[in-house]
Amino acid sequence: MNKPPSRKRTKTGNWPRKVSLGRVSVTVYKRKTPTGGTGFLVANYASKKRRLDSYPTEAEALDAANRLVRQLSEAQVLAASMTNQQAADYAAAVQTLAPFNLALPTVASTVAECLKLVGDLPNLHAAAKFYAARHKRTVAKPVAAVVAELLAVKESRGASARYLQDLRFRLNRFADTFHKDAGNVTTAEIQSWLDGLKLKPQSYQNFRRVVYLLFEFAVARGYASDNPVAALDNVKIPDGDTEIFTPIEMSRLLAAASPDFLSCLALGAFAGLRSAEIERLEWSDIDLTGRHITIGATKAKTASRRVVPISDNLAAWLASYAQRTGNVWTGTHEAFYEAQQATAAATKTENKPAVKWKANALRHSFASYRFAQTGDAGRVAGELGNSAAVVHRHYRELVKPADAQRWFAIAPTAPANVTVLPAAARA
Repeated sequence: MNKPPSRKRTKTGNWPRKVSLGRVSVTVYKRKTPTGGTGFLVANYASKKRRLDSYPTEAEALDAANRLVRQLSEAQVLAASMTNQQAADYAAAVQTLAPFNLALPTVASTVAECLKLVGDLPNLHAAAKFYAARHKRTVAKPVAAVVAELLAVKESRGASARYLQDLRFRLNRFADTFHKDAGNVTTAEIQSWLDGLKLKPQSYQNFRRVVYLLFEFAVARGYASDNPVAALDNVKIPDGDTEIFTPIEMSRLLAAASPDFLSCLALGAFAGLRSAEIERLEWSDIDLTGRHITIGATKAKTASRRVVPISDNLAAWLASYAQRTGNVWTGTHEAFYEAQQATAAATKTENKPAVKWKANALRHSFASYRFAQTGDAGRVAGELGNSAAVVHRHYRELVKPADAQRWFAIAPTAPANVTVLPAAARA
């Protein structure tokens, strides 16, 4: 049976008192509180450093002293019975904790409490890593300021005007909602914002991509500890029907096109250039003698250079432009879109309705007819600037070789009229 601790008076008037068990003793002090009342202090050496624990009543202080003296006594007994290996383990643990100025009992108690919460040491380590990542020291910077800095960096590195316009539109819309530091924006908040926009899948992914870029930039510069966009929902973009123009529709569009837009129309239909690439293209990129078009890395969507051959009919459509210099399209991005719609509208006659303008149909048409003509997905992919898998998935067997023959036979019946319109008319 364990011997109960003894209480010993060491000074006249009962205080301080010592509670002892074997060679271990704990001192209890009585003191006056700042408010004039009475309080009690227990000298606690459990962590090897003196600490005074405060208690409001004598009974509570003596109970605490009794528990502490038993704990210390048991520790001494345990220490006396330790094997050499246990003693070595203890010494190693103390040495490991030395840089943190922590006593082993304190650490053991804290770890035990944490294990009650997370279950085992691997989970405890994972929880600590998660906490460290979420509470990494960052520089506070408002979302709007991070957006402005990102746009400035992109512009200084030569990003295209169209790309900057897209970033500015989407990111400024984001910043208009999030009036807080970038490091404090959560995944749930961004998800709620995106859901509230009620976007179609492609637009949703476009916004997600741009906001992800923003927070990658913020993390790299220390404005956020992690990227909250990484955990956002991804949405599947359904494959829609690939719309193309028929040879008859294309002939009508070319016949109706204005002189300034005619070359752009032909480059899209017979070389497969993207609208954005045509808008950035210069006449010096078109080699009618060598029969190829060079799409430089700064002008291509994928930022990689490619060379597109000029077909016989495209050479005929471009022949009268051979002496041109400067940009192929001299108007604005908005004017390019308006020229597409105006050309389609101009195909209307008394006997025939207007040709409907189909989004991306010039490029889709070239890819479809070119694949039917060559049967070589890799070759067509190289000319388009994408992958053979994309060519197979979207353009395989959409048209027959005979259709392709008719498509690449579309040519001007007379030299193309390329009279330059006045600047006011092009705006």
